[in-house]
Amino acid sequence: MTEDDTVVRERIQRLHVEEPARIRLSAQVEHERRAAIFDLIEDNRFRVVGVDRGPYVVHLGLDGGVLVFDVRDSDDAPLTRFTFPVQGLRRLIKDYFTVCDSYFQSIKTASPSRIEAIDMGRRGLHNEGAEILRQRLADRVEMNLDTARRLFTLICVLQIRG
Repeated sequence: MTEDDTVVRERIQRLHVEEPARIRLSAQVEHERRAAIFDLIEDNRFRVVGVDRGPYVVHLGLDGGVLVFDVRDSDDAPLTRFTFPVQGLRRLIKDYFTVCDSYFQSIKTASPSRIEAIDMGRRGLHNEGAEILRQRLADRVEMNLDTARRLFTLICVLQIRG
């Protein structure tokens, strides 16, 4: 297998994210969700450990407090299904939402230096969530930081309640 074959195979080809039931997302959150999905599909590194039948189709959703990864091959045939308890990320997600709210409010009236400081905090929390996701899923899936960041964004969106 060439390096080009590996790049084509070790990736998410399509991503289906469960829509939050009866919840209307704000324009900002909906934009972040769409951007995360688009960016993830355009550029990602994702390999299921022990399942070298990518590229993958991933169905991502919540079942109670558990994130469900339903991973399929490019023909949508089931390959594996694994879960990730979101409980360990809840505080980080809450902090991330708080900082995001501050950021969106600050861009309306705050000084550029204040906006930059809040954005640095937001990015730091985002990176922390992505690293936790990578570490806790390392026995199931290998992914790069950018892929984990985009998945963390989608996990945050899935956590929104009406």
